Amino acid sequence: MSSGIHSVQHEDRIFPPPADFAARMGTLHVPDLATYQSMHERSIRDPEGFWGDVAKDFHWFKPWSKVLEWNLPDAKWFVGGQTNACFNAVDRQVEAGHGDEVAIIWEGEPNAAGPHGHEVRHITYRQLRDEVARCAAALESLGVKKGDVVTLYMGMVPELAVAVLACARIGAPHSVIFGGFAAQAIVDRVQDAQSTVIVTCDGAHRRGTVVPLKANVDAACERLPDVRHVLVLRRTGTDVPMKAGRDVWWHDVVAKQPTTRACEPVDAEHPLFLLYTSGSTGKPKGILHTTGGYMVFTAATARWTFNLVPNSGQVYFCTADLGWITGHSYIVYGLLPNRVPTLMYEGAPNWPGDDRFWSIVARHKVTHFYTAPTAIRSFMRWGDRHPAKHDLSSLRVLGTVGEPINPEAWIWYHEKIGGGRCPIVDTMWQTETGGHIITPLPGATPTVPGSCTLPMFGVDAAVVDDHGHEQPANTGGLLVIRKPWPGMLRGIHGDRQRFIDTYFSRVKGMYLAGDGARRDQRGYFWIMGRIDDVLNVSGHRLGTAEVESSLVGSKLVVEAAVVGMPHEIKGTGIAAFCVLHPDHAANADENMRKRLMEHVARDIGAIARPDMIRFTNGLPKTRSGKIMRRLLRDIAAGKETTQDTTTLEDFNVLAKLRESDEA
Repeated sequence: MSSGIHSVQHEDRIFPPPADFAARMGTLHVPDLATYQSMHERSIRDPEGFWGDVAKDFHWFKPWSKVLEWNLPDAKWFVGGQTNACFNAVDRQVEAGHGDEVAIIWEGEPNAAGPHGHEVRHITYRQLRDEVARCAAALESLGVKKGDVVTLYMGMVPELAVAVLACARIGAPHSVIFGGFAAQAIVDRVQDAQSTVIVTCDGAHRRGTVVPLKANVDAACERLPDVRHVLVLRRTGTDVPMKAGRDVWWHDVVAKQPTTRACEPVDAEHPLFLLYTSGSTGKPKGILHTTGGYMVFTAATARWTFNLVPNSGQVYFCTADLGWITGHSYIVYGLLPNRVPTLMYEGAPNWPGDDRFWSIVARHKVTHFYTAPTAIRSFMRWGDRHPAKHDLSSLRVLGTVGEPINPEAWIWYHEKIGGGRCPIVDTMWQTETGGHIITPLPGATPTVPGSCTLPMFGVDAAVVDDHGHEQPANTGGLLVIRKPWPGMLRGIHGDRQRFIDTYFSRVKGMYLAGDGARRDQRGYFWIMGRIDDVLNVSGHRLGTAEVESSLVGSKLVVEAAVVGMPHEIKGTGIAAFCVLHPDHAANADENMRKRLMEHVARDIGAIARPDMIRFTNGLPKTRSGKIMRRLLRDIAAGKETTQDTTTLEDFNVLAKLRESDEA
């Protein structure tokens, strides 16, 4: 079993839930470990009864006839039921008399609008419902029909959440593309989704500059003849060209619409969204989530994992972008049904200063803070003085997401941010799972730094070998889930066989998460890293083949191999080994490295920029021509290779790479 990002072998420190946690929270949904164990046992033994009871808390236009229909690998939840995710997130709150409560708090990038400091908006449920209804009507005026995929490529502004909910309102699946991706990523995803309408902004503010979102869409549309309309939000005031007949301004089209567009009843298995994630073949996978199961699972897991209590003074701040699953599940769909204000921010965590997040926490009296280990390691590097400048006493629960957290970062987070009083929920899950699958519950689970602890309700997780046999304690194996859960993906858009091959073929009858893991003597899970060639960079999954294709596409490189390498901040960095084109081989210098790094950043996005590029005359290959990436991983990590090299075609290639100190 290959280990990946970070594997903790021994950790004996245990942190029980703080004694005064229940008093500070007011209500505990899961008050102790015995309650957790009882609920989890029922959820596995009687999933239909368990989730049927949970789903009764939601609004259904038509009740379901059957909770679960399972025909491996296909699950259907709440069969025959009709509901709407937007109604349960927004309209239901207004109809229940909570329309004046704050749904979304948004803070723009400081000084983006001038010298007046922080641009802040508090959006109530009633205001949100009206704006979502207008946006839904506007999309329909542009020809969007129930079932049509709408592509959203925007900055972190409230209108992105509005557009997401507007799609759900009319039954049009949304496909959100992270605003840090470049034009080619837009082309790939729009083509795969067969989307004809794109919603974007003129630009986005980040670190005092403008990210050219509209320009990227324009470049992509040159290769997307089927795109009929581009709806553009004016955010930065940047002068952007508007193509007649295709491009329309948000303020011209949305503002004039009525607020009467009601939520469309949709089948529980009606597609809610596509979200593209990298795969080991390089082609992004369009992960499909449907309405009923995802809606119930995300809202319920948000309530349990963060102990959300409506109208209790809680303010929840997840630092993710809506372009990722964390933003979908734990900024929008999981939070709004629970009536706890969800805080969105625009910009970067270290601009205009390294204390940006702590300033937000202090000014908005944030109670729940959810971020990535990559960010936590950056905070540590920037220094304790930054959080020390701000009053963080409002915090009650801390969370981590995206990758395993190393114990040193966990302890720093616990002490310097949580003041030793805040439970840390180290959440393990994926785009494919829809929501948390392994996580502590803050009032119930004793935590151990580096472990994501115990499975979520309804999740029958295990560590097994290739034959599906459960592994003994502290023995590495494959992380699998043995039974269906409501938030699970329903497929890969347009590629049934890839869905089966990726998730259900390696271990018969079980969902393969793609991670190596072990369980300790307590039954706690430890994630050991990816088992395929997908890199987890700062919590974002990137396919090595995508980066390799970009490097070769530069015309400067004839062959490239990309692997992960240990990185102090990101957890996993990107190491690229490149064979230059003969015409450019003489220019193998620092300038060439920078050119290639910038090329990848422009082609895919800044998150894909290699951290290290090494030039080589050849790559280590087997006799059949397969690149031996496991050897390159050792070289990138600076380790002596002890692996089997009997199939290596040319030992001189490996020797030369070992001799090279270039970085």
